[in-house]
Amino acid sequence: MKKANIAVFASNEDFLGAMTSRIESTGDYTVCAAATNGNQAVELLKKAKPDVAVVDLILTGKDGLGVLDYIKANVPQCLSIAMSKFTDDKIVNSAIEHGAVYYLAKPVTAENVLERIRDVSSDRAIDYKVSTDVRDRRKINSLDEKISNIFVTIGIPPHIKGFAYLREGIKMAVEDQSIINRVTKELYPGIGAKFNTSASKVERAIRHAIEVAWNRGRTDAISSIFGAKVYIGSERPTNSEFIALVADKLILESLD
Repeated sequence: MKKANIAVFASNEDFLGAMTSRIESTGDYTVCAAATNGNQAVELLKKAKPDVAVVDLILTGKDGLGVLDYIKANVPQCLSIAMSKFTDDKIVNSAIEHGAVYYLAKPVTAENVLERIRDVSSDRAIDYKVSTDVRDRRKINSLDEKISNIFVTIGIPPHIKGFAYLREGIKMAVEDQSIINRVTKELYPGIGAKFNTSASKVERAIRHAIEVAWNRGRTDAISSIFGAKVYIGSERPTNSEFIALVADKLILESLD
């Protein structure tokens, strides 16, 4: 299996150096592009074709959102991780809309970044088989973006573990709707194996993510996602209900 190519664009040179060194020390990844300047990042991306890009929203020259836009338009197979000290919902939502599949809230360490790279680079959107078609990879990447947009809209913050676990569970349900009847026996263990954690921790993290969303009280946003099925006040769906509802929505959209 070939090493995954990683691009790293961060505003602080010392942090950039630390991240680059830590990423390459694993032996699993190659840093194919690194810069503190957004304009330089775009120039590097014209030649480098990363599988994962870590993009600081605050860069000199072109800002991080501009770099995300370039990646989304010109390197569609690349999965982008945005990072910033800002945790305002508007900023997070904007990063997702510009193509990020994960949002890291600073302060972060090089190890934090590496964990997120491992999360997204193990995604099925990165397939190193020679037969992989870029259009298929773009389709999966688009599914990631759709799910992330739904999460951010209803108030599930991207920096909690339940965000990634839920997204994976929904993708599994989109591929095999019957798995929703085997949540305990197959879905949780499957997610746990992917993220190197236990099924019980997956269940708790997903439940926490749903609780966070409902506690924010975005009734209108939740109603718009689930249509006729409206959850009010403290009433909220179970893990399996939530996964099934979002998966059904995505499947129906794909048929339009």
